[in-house]
Amino acid sequence: MPITKEMLDELLKDYQKPEDILGESGIIQQLTKAILERALEGELSHHLGYEKHQRSDSLNSRNGKTSKTLKGKKGEISIDVPRDRNAEFEPQIIKKRQTRFDGFDDKIISMYARGMTMKEIQGHLQEIYAIEVSPEMISTVTDAVLDEVKAWQNRPLDSVYPILYLDALVVKVKDQGRVSNKSVYLAIGVNMAGLKEVLGIWTSETEGAKFWLSIVTELKNRGVKEIFIACVDGLKGFPQAIESVFPQTQVQICLVHQMRNSLAYVSYKDRKQVAGDLKSVYKAATAEMAERQLEQFEQTWTVRYPMIGKSWRANWSRIIPFFSFPADIRKALYTTNAIESLNMSLRKIIKNRALFPNDEALFKLLYLALRNISKRWTMPIKDWGLAMQQFAIVFDGRVPLH
Repeated sequence: MPITKEMLDELLKDYQKPEDILGESGIIQQLTKAILERALEGELSHHLGYEKHQRSDSLNSRNGKTSKTLKGKKGEISIDVPRDRNAEFEPQIIKKRQTRFDGFDDKIISMYARGMTMKEIQGHLQEIYAIEVSPEMISTVTDAVLDEVKAWQNRPLDSVYPILYLDALVVKVKDQGRVSNKSVYLAIGVNMAGLKEVLGIWTSETEGAKFWLSIVTELKNRGVKEIFIACVDGLKGFPQAIESVFPQTQVQICLVHQMRNSLAYVSYKDRKQVAGDLKSVYKAATAEMAERQLEQFEQTWTVRYPMIGKSWRANWSRIIPFFSFPADIRKALYTTNAIESLNMSLRKIIKNRALFPNDEALFKLLYLALRNISKRWTMPIKDWGLAMQQFAIVFDGRVPLH
């Protein structure tokens, strides 16, 4: 039904200031209340089979009203919900036990996913919408995604991922009354369309090759048959864990980790120069040129920082595969490594929490944060069609023709 000028004139005849329309007792709130209550009366009439004040032989009848307060983006509205004597009436526009308008929960989840604490969400809703919400309500709203988290964590995966990034970050979790540091394991795959995808989240009290083996095995059980390149940190036994499940996968030590570990030995005044000299190693055109650059680096810095050269030499067999790849693939493997960038975003979100009360709370926040962060992701390789041609050459016979 069109809203006529006459209807609007009638509504606005006493209008003097914005609060008369937008305030807690303004026209919009009054109109919303009136429409909802009228709709509820209509639903009850339909359920009973006769209008209010009509005579009927029905065994069921109207039985007064129940007051209910609804929270929403325009504040709180108190409405009267009609009842029937047999308690069979199921309202549709405002369902039983519903206390929030559609879309209000999304606001809470959005704020939670951005790392806001319970107190911050409460303060924001009070300031913007003049609504008081309890921590229990926020937990109830965000807990609604837990089933979604479980389904996501167990979903089937693609059969082929050209690139897989694996890493872990550490958070504090309260477990059985004690606070412990837990490693959160993350796996990001670049699929055949060139898009990044978080394959799963796992937790353990320690980051170890044995646990990584269980993760890689799970990926295989969920449908992954082929990984061309796995980019990992320098954890002992990690490459072997991957190769035991995916023997044809080329395991590449993450150069971001390698650089960070190297610079941990360096004094602040030397960091820039050491980083520049190491850059000449991984920016070399070939493995042979990279080794010559490493020898030159060792001549310059071994006396002062002997551990750096030793670290690069110890991992050299896992570093040099990088030099066999074309420039576009190299860039995807190194440039602000995808999982490092993700970890940085997650750390910003979890930094407001000294600890998590349990694993469920941790998974809930990480899942919502990942869902939010992934909306902004771009392709790690801009010309993905060219990259796939390069993958087809480097990994001959392993790239699906379809």
